[in-house]
Amino acid sequence: MNFTNAPLKPTRRTFAKRLAVAVGATALLRNMPRGWIGNLYASDAPETSKMRFGMIALTDCSPIVIAHEKGLFKKYGIDSTVAKGANWAAIRDSLTNGDNQATHMLLGMPIASTMGLLGSPKKPMIIPWLLNRNGQAITLKTDFKGKVMADPKALKPAVEKAKSLGEPLTFAMTFPPGTHAMWMRYYLAAGGIHPDKDVSLITIPPPQMVANMRVGKMDGFCVGEPWNARAIMDKIGFSSVATQDLWKDHPEKVCAFTLEFAEKHPKTVKAVLKALHEASVWLDDLGNRPEQCEIVSRPTYINCPKEIILGRLLGDYDMGDGRKTKDDYYMIFSKRNCNFPQPKYCAWWLSQFRRWGMVTGAPDYAGISKQVMRTDLYEEAMKEMSYAHGGRSETKETLFDGIEFDPSDPEAYAKSFKVHNLKG
Repeated sequence: MNFTNAPLKPTRRTFAKRLAVAVGATALLRNMPRGWIGNLYASDAPETSKMRFGMIALTDCSPIVIAHEKGLFKKYGIDSTVAKGANWAAIRDSLTNGDNQATHMLLGMPIASTMGLLGSPKKPMIIPWLLNRNGQAITLKTDFKGKVMADPKALKPAVEKAKSLGEPLTFAMTFPPGTHAMWMRYYLAAGGIHPDKDVSLITIPPPQMVANMRVGKMDGFCVGEPWNARAIMDKIGFSSVATQDLWKDHPEKVCAFTLEFAEKHPKTVKAVLKALHEASVWLDDLGNRPEQCEIVSRPTYINCPKEIILGRLLGDYDMGDGRKTKDDYYMIFSKRNCNFPQPKYCAWWLSQFRRWGMVTGAPDYAGISKQVMRTDLYEEAMKEMSYAHGGRSETKETLFDGIEFDPSDPEAYAKSFKVHNLKG
């Protein structure tokens, strides 16, 4: 017999058998967990492991801090560092220049940066995650105690008197396009007070609010906790309203990324969201909130006694003027579909930019909302975790003044207010 090393020419039957085996193997691999397949599929690991997260000394930095301290970022392949910023402008700039890869941020800031508004360098940013709802407050100096409670209309006589004397009252917020600025503006305007014409509206970093009120620099401020509770403890102010009194379950802080980073590192972004999800679920167990306060109160983070932080996190609101309530709408981090980046919230912010003359003419409500609020990244990350979220909502929202926001027509909403500064 004559043996050679030449391969045998496959018959039609042999070829058919080999094809069937190959197809069957591919189908089998497709249904196997990815971790069992080795290098046959692309890795799900983050494109980059090292991440520096920015945060400001506010209670709602908690999801980022807890994900870091509890090793949840590490669980999803992220080697995290958490860096405290001095103010919101510094936080924005650190994200813009790449010093930070993700950050705790006021909801309006990525919108303003994407549009290049209000002094923000034009840098497209995205919001794939809402960090929390509720839990801010508007604090007034003790001189108004007994005269002004929850109704901003009671402030108007004092505002008019000060304005007539050429010494307008001063109110502070933390950053012009941010949440605290919009809550303060909305509150004053609901009382018939024009925030750009009747009073002086200034910017103060959150940790400096109490010190500035103590020395008489302001008559009121809007900020996140624990600084409202701190003002009460220090007996220099009282809370007129909690922001959930203005809008129940309102959106507040976000975890933001630059668009450039997210496009290059989508798996990294999703890894961050998965860690934040676990941290947020942990945070919404009220039994964990004493430990939360012990962690975030440290000098590295908020630098405030944990006892001051805990009360309002449990829904125990001492307003500092004799009013005490048990509020079911305390700060939440996961419940009630908290984290979904609803495009309608971006549209609401744009309506307020429009209302206050921060843009001229109607902005591209739908286009900007779609660009900034990245529902796709959120949905992909939660699907990979098999987490069933509540999805997108287009329901109307009604704030404390009774004016209804219809997400389908934000321009009509922007034009509906008696107190405004519309341009174009």
